[in-house]
Amino acid sequence: MTEQNIPSDRRSFIKKISLAGVMTLSIPEIVSAALLPEKAAKVSLQPNDIILFQGDSITDSKRKRDDMLFNSAPAMGSGYAFLAASELLSKHSSKNLKIYNRGVGGDKVYQLADRWEEDCMKLQPDVLSIHVGVNDHWHVKSKGYTGTIKTYRDDLRALLDRTKQKNPNVRLIIGEPFGVAGIKGNYEIWDPAFKEFRVAAKEIADQYNAFFIPYQQVYDVAQKQAPGVYWTWDGVHPTMAGAQLMAQAWLSSIKG
Repeated sequence: MTEQNIPSDRRSFIKKISLAGVMTLSIPEIVSAALLPEKAAKVSLQPNDIILFQGDSITDSKRKRDDMLFNSAPAMGSGYAFLAASELLSKHSSKNLKIYNRGVGGDKVYQLADRWEEDCMKLQPDVLSIHVGVNDHWHVKSKGYTGTIKTYRDDLRALLDRTKQKNPNVRLIIGEPFGVAGIKGNYEIWDPAFKEFRVAAKEIADQYNAFFIPYQQVYDVAQKQAPGVYWTWDGVHPTMAGAQLMAQAWLSSIKG
């Protein structure tokens, strides 16, 4: 997204908090600038809620996969899910939340579906967060996967239908697949095809009344504060700063 394509209200926000042309944005301000146009209803947390993070390596973040406990630091990995969960547990200590991470590196949507009974249904989440889509496109280019944008759309809708059939009251959060240009992941080569996956994720989030987190916008705004390599080491996998950026964006989906 170029500066010209950034919505005018967000451009105005950024200019107001610039000093002598030098960006002075903190991570919460970056997230606020990126999310200004978002109008979706936030997710309310209830006592004893079960919260589940699902996705690929960005969510996995080297979690200890044989640790099946909730609210366990090793089980949460070292990325945005760990940081967001830590904030939730600190801020909502009276709610007795139970938070799990079941992200698996390399997964595409159909691979989430293959393990969905064990890694989602049995946990009976009240709040389900899904961030998936990078591999559904990247693995076509790098690993011989033959899926298409239609495969992604159909598989993700089928997964959500399956989930809603068993748990119609589940509160959904969907994260936008993203890529950061200018570093070794060569994200710029992915576009415009990869943009279709971002568009699809937003359309599906709207269709299923899910809160949508526009991570691409978040990273685009963040790169006006520091270069892409500050936020993600390969265009996709976050650095420590990028994980905090994503965690703050994710927390914007939660009411209160």
